[in-house]
Amino acid sequence: MTRYTRRIALIGTGFVGSSYAFALLNQGIAEELVLIDVNKEKSEGDSMDLNHGLPFAPSAMKIWHGDYSDCRDADLVVITAGTNQKPGETRLDLLERNTNIFRAIVTEVMASGFNGVFLVATNPVDILTYATWKFSNMSKERVIGSGTILDTARFRFLLGKYFQIDTRNIHAYIIGEHGDTELPVWSSADIGGRPILEIIKNNPNYCKEDLNQIFINVRDAAYDIINRKGATFYGIAMGLVRLTKAILNNENSILTVSAYLEGHYGHSGLHIGVPAIVNQNGIREIIDLELNEEETEKFAHSVHVLKDTMAPIFNNN
Repeated sequence: MTRYTRRIALIGTGFVGSSYAFALLNQGIAEELVLIDVNKEKSEGDSMDLNHGLPFAPSAMKIWHGDYSDCRDADLVVITAGTNQKPGETRLDLLERNTNIFRAIVTEVMASGFNGVFLVATNPVDILTYATWKFSNMSKERVIGSGTILDTARFRFLLGKYFQIDTRNIHAYIIGEHGDTELPVWSSADIGGRPILEIIKNNPNYCKEDLNQIFINVRDAAYDIINRKGATFYGIAMGLVRLTKAILNNENSILTVSAYLEGHYGHSGLHIGVPAIVNQNGIREIIDLELNEEETEKFAHSVHVLKDTMAPIFNNN
């Protein structure tokens, strides 16, 4: 009897990629992990270092540095590769360069015969997820971006801290662009089935102003971390591992990912952060939250900002 082996191909072994690989090793999620990077010495060094931790890992894993041909038998290709914004460079300049990088990466992956699921983490993640979908010609369900999974985690963490409740029991979402136009969905946020907006109404210990500040802290978290340590990578690495588990284990878990809209929330033609059911086939279904009027307007603004940014490259209308 042939045993099924779960393989992940990681493209990009920078801060995020190497943190993701380390988290995978610690959680024992896959049987095989191949590291691919334009800097082959870096990927080789990472594979050596990770292999030396195997005696302490929860399960066996084959880890090696390889090339795009190794993507052929992968269940999941995770892309964290890309370039950072340079001084004096605009967001569009960065997008153009990363789009060209992604065109080359995705072309190589597809040439290998890959037939699994793409998971994209490189910023701007919503637009580069769209680019991956375009360049791969895969079905929209099998191309996922990390979207607002990290923003939602930050949101739940700060709300848990504020209400002194285990963050895993906080049910609240950040949706929209993974960036400055993202928004909190207060209208559906709850703790133990009790709406958060109802909880704060008659309790002098809580107030709406505090909630507004919590969202601001979520939205600006990356800037605050970058100012202190230069980059963010642990949180997003854990988010990618959570998505990996949902995909490889066919969990049908609801996670806020960058998904392609086709009439959802009244919009179409782009990838953006929304709650979706994730399983071994990628996105099973997008969850349409009932947004209030203010949330609907803010989400529409986020959509328009993304579309305006994409237009010079993809000629979107």
